[in-house]
Amino acid sequence: MEALEVDLVRLDPDVPLPAYARPGDAGCDLVTTVDVTLQPGERAVLPTGVAIALPEGYAAFVHPRSGLAAHHGVSLVNAPGTIDAGYRGEIQIVLVNHDQREAVHLRRLDRVAQLVVQRVEHVTWRETDRLDDTARGTGGHGSTGGHSAAGEQTGGS
Repeated sequence: MEALEVDLVRLDPDVPLPAYARPGDAGCDLVTTVDVTLQPGERAVLPTGVAIALPEGYAAFVHPRSGLAAHHGVSLVNAPGTIDAGYRGEIQIVLVNHDQREAVHLRRLDRVAQLVVQRVEHVTWRETDRLDDTARGTGGHGSTGGHSAAGEQTGGS
């Protein structure tokens, strides 16, 4: 599979290029260029030291790092963050500490997010009076089950 070439400017010379941790990974790691302590419930906008020029027809999506989420309760406020093809500024990460008790300390060049580049489709909306029928229909949030709420039975006798 041929890799997409994307122009990148290092705004901080010490920042490594975004890199895949393992072959086949979907996201490239992004680092922060600053030290920060996030208290419980606190959020911060962190610079990454890079700017990119995506080709038309592509977007980049900033995702949380699962290790930070699992071990420290850190996520992104706007997960995933969207970087449009026309944006040329520094990629910034909006982190939040969801842990209710512990502060999290991040250091300069710590990996704080993942960047996934994807092809995106543009659509032309065609207004209609009615949509086609499907097996799901208008069933929304929770319509397929999958959990047991307090007091509800999940089947069986």
